[in-house]
Amino acid sequence: MHLTPADRLRITGTFTVVREPARPDVAAQSDPAVIATVSSMLSDIEQNGLAAVRRYAEQLDGWTGGEDFEIPAHQVGALTASLPQDLRDALDAGAERTRRFAGMQRAHLTDFEDEVVPGVVCGQKYVPVGNVGAYLPAGRFPLLASAFMTIGVARAAGVPNVVSATPPSHHGTAHPAVLYAARASGAERIFALGGVQALAAMAFGLLDGVAADMIVGAGNAFVAEAKRQLYGKVGIDVLAGPSEVAVIADETATATMVAADLLAQAEHGPSSPACLVTTSAELAAAVEVEIARQLEGLATRDIAGAAWRDWGSIYVADSAKTAIEIMDLLAPEHLEILAADTDFYLDNLRNYGSLFLGEWSTVAYADKGMSGTNHVLPTARGARYTAGLSVTGYLKQLTYQKATRAATEAQAGPVVTISDFEGMPGHRDSAQLRLDLVAGS
Repeated sequence: MHLTPADRLRITGTFTVVREPARPDVAAQSDPAVIATVSSMLSDIEQNGLAAVRRYAEQLDGWTGGEDFEIPAHQVGALTASLPQDLRDALDAGAERTRRFAGMQRAHLTDFEDEVVPGVVCGQKYVPVGNVGAYLPAGRFPLLASAFMTIGVARAAGVPNVVSATPPSHHGTAHPAVLYAARASGAERIFALGGVQALAAMAFGLLDGVAADMIVGAGNAFVAEAKRQLYGKVGIDVLAGPSEVAVIADETATATMVAADLLAQAEHGPSSPACLVTTSAELAAAVEVEIARQLEGLATRDIAGAAWRDWGSIYVADSAKTAIEIMDLLAPEHLEILAADTDFYLDNLRNYGSLFLGEWSTVAYADKGMSGTNHVLPTARGARYTAGLSVTGYLKQLTYQKATRAATEAQAGPVVTISDFEGMPGHRDSAQLRLDLVAGS
C-alpha cells in the first residue's frame, strides 16, 4: 500500500512521507509463470477429469491414496482426537461466533414486494446458491479460522451442499486442526486435495458429482490465479492478494501497540503490506524504532521483517481529515483506528475491508474468528468497490414481477414507443399483442 503520483494530486491536505515500500511496482499475483501453469492445469483437469487430478495430487501433494480423496467421518474423528482441549474450545468458539454474526446478517435481509405503479407488483427474495466448494489452506500457516468464514457462513446462508478440500500436508493426510475447524463449522464432506487441482475438481464436480456454483477460500498465488481463471464458470468470493493491514493513529496511541498490530499481519507473508498513517510525527518515529525492536524477538521475523522492509509504509498527515483522504485512497483490507475519536473515523471513512475501532479491537481477533466478522476481504484497493465475503455472498438477490390486465397500458405503451425508436420489432410486437388484447375485450 502506497500513494501513487495520481493519489497525491487528490489529497487536499498536507502529509509527509516517512517511508514507502521498497518494491511498490512488484505485482504479487501477476507472475506470468503462475498464470501459464494454472491455465495448463485447469485445461488438463477439465479435459481429463479425475485422472489429471490424481496425477497432480501425486506430484504436488505427495498423495498416495488412489482416487478416493474423501476423508471419512470416522477418520476425521481419529485424526482430531489428540488435539489439545483448549484448542478445540477456541475453535468451537470461533466457529460459533462467526456463524452467529452471519445469522444476524441474514436476519436483516428481508424479502419484500410492493406496487410500483397501480397493477404492477415487483419484489425481491433471497435464495442461497446450491453448491459451494470451500478451500481450506494448510501451508506455512494452516489458517484455522478459514473454515468458519467459508463453510460456517455458507451454512448460515442456507446453502444446501457444501464440500471442502484441504491439502494432505500433515504426514500424508490433512491437518487435524483444519479438519476440526471444518467439522465445527458444519462441514459434511471433506477431501484431502490441495492447490489448483482442488479448486478445479470442485468447480468441475469431480469430487462429489456436483459442479460447484461458487468456489471460496484463501490460498497461495496459484490458488488465487485458479480462482481468477475459473471466475465466470463459477462464482468466487474475492480475488485476494497478500494480507494487508493499515493503522490510523494519533498521539494517544502507543508505539508498542501500533508496531505489534502491524507485525501481526506482516507475518502472513513476505509480501504482506503494512501501513501507518498518523497525525503525530513523534509516533511515526517511535513506531519505526519499536518495529525494529519487536522484530528481534519475533519467531516469524524472517517473514514479517521482509514484509516490512519491502512493503511497509508510514505517512504523517496534518489532520484527521487528511488521514482519511489517504486511507480512502489506499483502501486497505484491514484497518485499525488507534485514536481518541474513533466515531469520527467510523462516520467518515468509506474504503476498507473491515474496520477495527479502538485499542481493544485488533485484526488478530477477527483473523481467528473471535469477533465473528468475516476475514475473507478485498485486497489491492478492491475495497473501493466491493466488500468482503459475508452471508450475502452466498445469497442471490432475485427479483420478480407480476402485473394485472389493467396495468397493460402503463407498461406496454411506453415499450412500443421505445422499441420502435430502437428498431426492435420483436419487443414492440410482444407489448403490442397485449395492448391489442386489452383493446379488443
